[in-house]
Amino acid sequence: MQPDSAAGSRRRSILLATLGAVLIGLIALTLLVNAQRPVERDPAAAAAPSAAIPSPATRSSTPSAPPSVAPQASTTSVTSSGPPASEPPTDPLPSPSPSEASPDPSAPGSSSGPTPSEPAPSPAPSAPVDLTPSDELQMRLVTEITGRINPKSVEASQNGLFFAQNNVYRHTITVYDRDFELVKTLRDSIVLADWGYPEYPERVRGGPVEAAFAPDGRFVYVTNRTMYGPGFPRPAPLDSVCSPASDIDRSFVVEYDVGTLEKARVFQVGSLPKDLTVTPDGTTLLVSNWCSFDVSVVDLATGQEVRRIETGPYPRGIVVDPTSTFAYVAHLGSDHIARVHLESGRMRQIRDVGPSPRDVLMSPDGRFLYVSLDHGGGVVKVDVAQERVIGRVATGREPRSMTMAPDGRSIYVVNYDSGTASKIGTRAMKVLQTVDTGYHPIGITYDNATRQVWISTYPGTIRVYQEE
Repeated sequence: MQPDSAAGSRRRSILLATLGAVLIGLIALTLLVNAQRPVERDPAAAAAPSAAIPSPATRSSTPSAPPSVAPQASTTSVTSSGPPASEPPTDPLPSPSPSEASPDPSAPGSSSGPTPSEPAPSPAPSAPVDLTPSDELQMRLVTEITGRINPKSVEASQNGLFFAQNNVYRHTITVYDRDFELVKTLRDSIVLADWGYPEYPERVRGGPVEAAFAPDGRFVYVTNRTMYGPGFPRPAPLDSVCSPASDIDRSFVVEYDVGTLEKARVFQVGSLPKDLTVTPDGTTLLVSNWCSFDVSVVDLATGQEVRRIETGPYPRGIVVDPTSTFAYVAHLGSDHIARVHLESGRMRQIRDVGPSPRDVLMSPDGRFLYVSLDHGGGVVKVDVAQERVIGRVATGREPRSMTMAPDGRSIYVVNYDSGTASKIGTRAMKVLQTVDTGYHPIGITYDNATRQVWISTYPGTIRVYQEE
């Protein structure tokens, strides 16, 4: 019996070894199959990207509803004794003496003044989410902003803030956000000696006219019509009748940091500076000087005026081509546009565009100019290469400031004496829509992200229209 027991024990050992080998093989096979199977994603994690960035197929072509309008508790309606005159109106509010002005909290070394509650804007200007061509949309009135304002102009930063320049009527700049709330009021009083001009040690005031933003939206530049106070015996006349022979005092442009809403630098330019722009490469500030019949060229790296280019009588609107090579300047005292080569300073005229060119825009591709004719009742389209008018459209009486949709298919112009604004399709040069703006519209800007048009009027309103 012992041999049989030994044989049975050997058979059991062989069976167990066989079963173990089979089991190990099955385990190895299972591991191999699982290694080749795709990993399943968490459904919630997989859904997150599509929620944050809608695909083109699902993205809405209708702009989102505008923000709700909060009550303007901090502002009051302006009561005017009469409408202001045309370019420029008589000052309805006498300027207090510089000694009556409050100290400038933004002067270098000053620790006083409010700390802005608004965070610094993102460095890159925003673009519209809705890609519907602008000439397929219509403007709808959203709200009207009032208060202690008489805005000569309004300009969008493209980062969520809007600057309204209240000229010599208020000596302020009022800053608003996309909820139409007043963010801050900036005063134009300044001690120029604190900013590198020791010949002006006493406090003076200006008169904010127009604003232009750096390409990245971090800084804004504001022209002061003229300076009032000690050291400025020959301020610009209120009726704007002047010339280089008038020997009008030179004025200043103030640079503001958009993130802090404080003064950053000050530049001395020509007499009665009006419009201004920054070259697309961000290196140069150009300022049209109404009374000195020239354009100031300011190097933004050094903050110095490096050149003054004579362009013609009463220069107003100014625009630069996408390559930052040429500037185009409208002259209200002529029928032509000056074409200036910025590196050399050489200039020639694009003639016979129409009576009293006031504002000028350029198409995104640099091929066309659009010029408002203050005494011509409309807007003309100029072929840059051919240097001649190729289209025109009637809009209203005294068309003045203009703005453009980012796709270049629509421009918007305020008709000062008609109390309207016209939207123009640039391809056919046809009026697409006309809206009532209130008495004497004068400033206009386009906010790319919201597709809203802001229009300011001299009596003291800013109307906001939604494109939809």
